[in-house]
Amino acid sequence: MAFWNRRRSIDLMTAPREGPALKKTLGWPHLLALGVGAIVGTGILTLIGVGAGLAGPGVMISFGLAGLVCACAALAYAELSTMMPAAGSAYTYSYAVLGEMLAWIVGWSLILEYSLVVSAVAVGWAGYAVGFLEGLGVTLPAALAAGPHVEGGLINLPAVAIIAVVTGLLLLGTRESATLNAVLVVVKIVALIVFVAIALPAFDPANFQPFLPNGWGAPTFPFQETLFGIPPVQTGVMAAAAIIFFAFYGFDAISTAAEETKNPGRDLAIGIVGSMVVCTILYMIVAAAAIGARPPAAFAESEEPLAFILRELGQGTAAQWIGASAVIALPTVLLAFLFGQSRIFLGMARDGLLPRGLAKVSSRGVPAVVTIFTAVVVAALAGVMRLDELASLANAGTLAAFFAVGLSLIVLRLREPNRPRVFRAPLFWLVGVICMVGCVVFFFSLRTQTQLWFLIWNAVGLVIYLVWSARNSRLARGEEPAA
Repeated sequence: MAFWNRRRSIDLMTAPREGPALKKTLGWPHLLALGVGAIVGTGILTLIGVGAGLAGPGVMISFGLAGLVCACAALAYAELSTMMPAAGSAYTYSYAVLGEMLAWIVGWSLILEYSLVVSAVAVGWAGYAVGFLEGLGVTLPAALAAGPHVEGGLINLPAVAIIAVVTGLLLLGTRESATLNAVLVVVKIVALIVFVAIALPAFDPANFQPFLPNGWGAPTFPFQETLFGIPPVQTGVMAAAAIIFFAFYGFDAISTAAEETKNPGRDLAIGIVGSMVVCTILYMIVAAAAIGARPPAAFAESEEPLAFILRELGQGTAAQWIGASAVIALPTVLLAFLFGQSRIFLGMARDGLLPRGLAKVSSRGVPAVVTIFTAVVVAALAGVMRLDELASLANAGTLAAFFAVGLSLIVLRLREPNRPRVFRAPLFWLVGVICMVGCVVFFFSLRTQTQLWFLIWNAVGLVIYLVWSARNSRLARGEEPAA
């Protein structure tokens, strides 16, 4: 079988493994909290300002469009993850359905996604942390409070520090970190509810006019200005949706916990679909309250928009509390994505597509080597890059993974319609097509620079695959029969 078409057997993939294994310690409450913890974070606490700056009040539509695509992706993830409860997420499903080379591209894109999400959230957390400390009268030196993109900045030390703390927590064990995550998620949800309760009395319908000041925007195709003379349009509802998309994903981190779930057939579906429902409703309410309280232009440039709005309303104490809640609870997003990144590395290393030494599991049931390696990389990125750059490029990796999951859902339904499915996505054709089309439209709504960097990243990854990984995978070496 040609290397680009080699597929792993689903039955062998889910068979018991020899040697140290990940411990099954998680139930559906842990997974629901993991999903909500991953989804509710920098996206709503910070990027709502970026989205409002691009689309004005039309950011409400941006939230709806991003939520629709992510809801379809969540249904596809729920079906596939319960069929293939193995670490690796979209990479694993692609390997079994689409073949090794496409699986590599998806896995390589997921590495980009998870690494940059962790870095972006750390930068977002640092913005709230610096603001919170200033409220207490503590001012960090400019050189240590931001990266070199800010005048006088050298390194974002708070972002690096929080990544180190969360990494240490993950190394303690999965159940311990998941339990603390659940507690911090409650803190975060309560903070958003408090914001809505304070902001709603100041609701002014006039803030929603004009509703679409920058229009819908248009997809930006790679090199369109160079080749066709068409200048890119990078504002409007679609541009905001492509960025706000960052605010919704995170449920895919749940699928990386499949091997550590006590009852994956039931618990994964509850965690994935449940977290999306909870967060979509919450996001729409918070966005409406924020815009109703202040015109979008007023908070579009703020690094802590919700706290900024409360200060503008004369609620300084509440703003300080929101900032404190973000400082305490945003690390739940770091925890979820660092957790997921290490499990994707683990899956690829087990399959021989990455060095197998990365697949080592400690006596506590934690992939310690790859967790530490991941933390070093993302801390370096968080120390020097801007939030919007990180979020935009992370979205590109996610869109590639979600497209693959939507395609895998349709292909596997057609190829193996009688394979047992604990959870079946309704209207699978429609779900898969909406997921794929939405991902393509969002990708071409990203900045041209982001599209180019994504293509360069995958070109480098493809060279690595062709030179090394294609010859060293378990399937290539005959250590496991292909499907």
